[in-house]
Amino acid sequence: MVRQIVQTGIAVFILITMLYTGTVGAHGKVEMEDDSCMRRVGENMIHMSIYQPQVDIEGHYCTNVPQAGNAVLVIDLVDPALREMPIGIKIIRGSNEEDGEVIANMRPTMYQDGVINTQKMLEQGKHLLVVTADGFPPLSYRYHLRVEMINYEQVFRASIGPVVGILLTLILGYKILRSRRFRNWLAAKRGIPVNSEETNGGKENDSHKTKHHKSSSNEMASGKASGSGRSGNKKADNTAGNTKTSDDETSESKINSSETDNGNKTSK
Repeated sequence: MVRQIVQTGIAVFILITMLYTGTVGAHGKVEMEDDSCMRRVGENMIHMSIYQPQVDIEGHYCTNVPQAGNAVLVIDLVDPALREMPIGIKIIRGSNEEDGEVIANMRPTMYQDGVINTQKMLEQGKHLLVVTADGFPPLSYRYHLRVEMINYEQVFRASIGPVVGILLTLILGYKILRSRRFRNWLAAKRGIPVNSEETNGGKENDSHKTKHHKSSSNEMASGKASGSGRSGNKKADNTAGNTKTSDDETSESKINSSETDNGNKTSK
């Protein structure tokens, strides 16, 4: 029983670990093309990271910013061709350029080192970051930012692993607690005598079935034997009756023959 509990715990732990690592995933271990902070237009790509040292010194974010306040924006011009183009940055409070309020507007400038570094104050709510490259044709990259807002998708992904693990643990624990072996083991640990009817119930039922089967077989055998004996007696009675009938017929024939002889003598 202890071995089963340990094996169940190990299996649940492995499952939770696999689900958790599959849903959370480290930001820096994904391929560049699959990174959610990458934006690609044609053959040109850029990468954007947001840092908030006042919240987490080592943490970096993409579109979900944990708190409102000062934010450090770092934009990497991945393709060398972008470093030969004037790059402009615009931050808008809202979800679109037409209805939103422009809170930051950086004029197009050449960044030959390929890195754009700036700091801005971001309020709670939705923001739109637009990066433009004055090339031919012009290029435009967009990031929809969420500042100090609940990311329900991330919460769901982070909680699905533990929830599934808890449900599996409850189901397996219920099955173990309901098993007869566990109850007997628990009773033995507590020093409570185990009910022999429960432990040996199956064996006693099997023995009763075996005995009943044997008695039924014996009754059938005795019935067959008695039937054969009766049939033998009937045959013997029939044989004896036939013998008596033949003897009677023989005696009658002798009497008739003697009467015939006496009649002949009288006639003479």
